[in-house]
Amino acid sequence: MPDRSASGRGSSGPDAKDQQLDRFRAAPRHDALTTDQGVRVDDTDNALRAGHRGPTLLEDFHNREKITHFDHERIPERVVHARGAGAYGYFEPYESLSEYTCADFLAEAGRRTPVFVRFSTVQGPRGSADTVRDVRGFATKFYTREGNYDLVGNNMPVFFIQDAVKFPDFVHAVKMEPHNEMPTGASAHDTFWDFCSLQPESTHMLMWLMSDRAIPRSFRMMQGFGVHTFRFVTADGRGTFVKFHWKPVLGVHSLVWDEAQIAAGRDPDFNRRDLWEAIEAGEYPEWELGVQLVPEEDEFAFDFDLLDATKIIPEEQVPVRPVGRLVLDRNPQNFFAETEQVAFHTANVVPGIDFTNDPLLQGRNFSYLDTQLIRLGGPNFSQLPVNRPIADVHHNHRDGFGQQVIHPGTNYFPNSLGGGCPAHAGAGGGAGVFRHYAERVDGDKIRVRSESFKDHYSQAALFWNSMADWERRHIVEAFRFELGKVDAVEVRERMTGNLAHVNQDLAAEVAEGLGLPAPAPVGGVTAAASPALSQENLAGTGIRTRKVAVLAADGTDTGQVTAVRDRLTARGAIVEVLAAKDGTVQGAGGEPLDVDRALPTMGSVLYDAVVVPDGAQAVSALAADPAAVRFVEEAYRHGKPLAVLGDGTRLLTAARLPEDVVLGESAPGYGVFTGNGTAPAEDLADAFAEAIGQHRFPHRPGLLN
Repeated sequence: MPDRSASGRGSSGPDAKDQQLDRFRAAPRHDALTTDQGVRVDDTDNALRAGHRGPTLLEDFHNREKITHFDHERIPERVVHARGAGAYGYFEPYESLSEYTCADFLAEAGRRTPVFVRFSTVQGPRGSADTVRDVRGFATKFYTREGNYDLVGNNMPVFFIQDAVKFPDFVHAVKMEPHNEMPTGASAHDTFWDFCSLQPESTHMLMWLMSDRAIPRSFRMMQGFGVHTFRFVTADGRGTFVKFHWKPVLGVHSLVWDEAQIAAGRDPDFNRRDLWEAIEAGEYPEWELGVQLVPEEDEFAFDFDLLDATKIIPEEQVPVRPVGRLVLDRNPQNFFAETEQVAFHTANVVPGIDFTNDPLLQGRNFSYLDTQLIRLGGPNFSQLPVNRPIADVHHNHRDGFGQQVIHPGTNYFPNSLGGGCPAHAGAGGGAGVFRHYAERVDGDKIRVRSESFKDHYSQAALFWNSMADWERRHIVEAFRFELGKVDAVEVRERMTGNLAHVNQDLAAEVAEGLGLPAPAPVGGVTAAASPALSQENLAGTGIRTRKVAVLAADGTDTGQVTAVRDRLTARGAIVEVLAAKDGTVQGAGGEPLDVDRALPTMGSVLYDAVVVPDGAQAVSALAADPAAVRFVEEAYRHGKPLAVLGDGTRLLTAARLPEDVVLGESAPGYGVFTGNGTAPAEDLADAFAEAIGQHRFPHRPGLLN
């Protein structure tokens, strides 16, 4: 008989299995990373691919399990990009691009293709604020005649990681910390910076995130990028590498950090409201689509890898070619049915547009579809109105949750009972059929990162070198704020050490603000500058839809208000009169002046510029109102244009502005315009309008940020 004692192999005592598990758990291998099935994993930083730069392989069960589990962690909102706003519109090419692609919607100048665009923040849940420091999503669904094409991008052209197998790690790190579910909508916490300090490939993206690009003034005033290198393909199979750029017609503008934090409290829907109200007012947002085209023979002509999503192609090396325009002209009718249920997928491509072997893109092509399956309740989400193609749909997919189509006939191929339909579209050739780009792939099945992906600092240095002095100051302040929220000193030290590879002065200034010694100098990289990266060179022209606040009280000079308002609205600005309460105020001559908003309900952060008209009685009342004084002081600190007429300068004094600014000495250079009450208000309004078009005056004396 076999030995069935507790110490025997065949023991069946009640605690035998627990004892075996305890012995296993106590073994050194307990800390090894495993799959859900307990299989130890040798590498979780690189997906399995064919060769060093080859495509990701479907047989990588660890990658699929890791991303699948991650995709299903949030129910029912999106795992990332949960908070968003969307609108309908159209895309219109300037010219035919048939020389480079057989994509039908790019084949004819002037032909309009309907679109739906969704803008979003990344980190926070649906209830978070719009103006947090974060990446913004910029996803466009083209309803083309050949099927839906989704260009799923961000307002920054690079990303934190190079391989999608790291995406669950990145998002786990940047999301709220699991023990306390904080912070909401912010990256200023230990786990995010711990991850980034140990992941040098994130350094370039961190430079963008710490810049003002992370706090856009408006969705209508931010750029968009496809991030990845895609491929245009012609009808005869010729390929051209392509990167996509969206450039706003209104220029690229941002908030400043103090302003962004106040706006989150004053109006957490600041960006969403701005988009909605502009479209309702007929001020349709517009972007220009540009492409960077790289011939296949130039794939290796750069000092970086085209397949690396942490790199840009500097515009000085490959100019951006404008090819069309995007206009948003209709708001959704129902937020849930449209904006919330819209489903984007990087693998939704049409004939003429194909993928590259970018390992981040390859993983996204799996993840997006998998996420939608659970978020929208099953495989039939493409039948929802906002996702439904305008192209005819014929397939053998059946049943499942949310099935809305009554399918007659057969549901298999090949068949004869259904007349052989739907048949292969490619039989016998013809246009409008998707054919994968033919590419030779050789290589061992390996889990490694290409050597060409290992430069993590040169483009971060390029970004830093390209910034204006005020942009650099904001980046330093952002790093200090974010890392100042990190409790782990070793994480702060490690991160400043990484920054020393970008620029020694940057690292030293950040370290000083954290109370740390400057990191030791390292063999840093050298990089030129790219003017296209600085917002100083992306201002746009005009002041359409810029919001101007006029502070008023009883005794205000209504003639000046009328003159300034007429002049600015003629240029497309939105001028609103603010007073202590709703209704009307009495002008200096006894005439009524309608009040658009009550001052206590608003804030300077909700406007682009401020006007204080003349009127001794009115100015005395405003100077005694803390809300009005704070309004002017904040606008000045945030670099916004100010126009102050006559006695209005007393409000500048009450707001503690520097004396030379109050007296008008060099004030126009600081964006502060004063009038003595005799100069025509129209003349001042014209100069003021030009200042509003500059957006900010960041070099003011006494400006806190």
